[in-house]
Amino acid sequence: MPEQSQKICVVDDDMSVLKALGRLLGSAGLQMLPFNDARLFLEHARNNLVALAIIDVWMPQINGFEVQRLLLDMGPATPVIMMTARDNPGTEKVAFAQGAVAFLAKPFDDAAFLEVVLRALPAIRLKSV
Repeated sequence: MPEQSQKICVVDDDMSVLKALGRLLGSAGLQMLPFNDARLFLEHARNNLVALAIIDVWMPQINGFEVQRLLLDMGPATPVIMMTARDNPGTEKVAFAQGAVAFLAKPFDDAAFLEVVLRALPAIRLKSV
């Protein structure tokens, strides 16, 4: 089971997605910090350790790929899961090329989502030791 201090940051401009993922992650004993503004997330990431970032691709002002790139520039230790409701053939390829550990197309199955998140957590523990 993950350490309680490990908080998963979810970045999505849709508040209903943030609420649903917060409940889902909470049901698995995981803590989530929601961000509906990517710029606020990046500010948080500059000053705090981010255990895992789950980032929506298509958001206003700054898209998820740019957020992913800026997070990587801060330090490559943060695993990133990218997600999108507007999947197209190149989206997944770009996400993985920029270092994502997983890519999810919305809507996704709750169990599959939790499996992907839990798979990312051992990497978090290894990198934080």
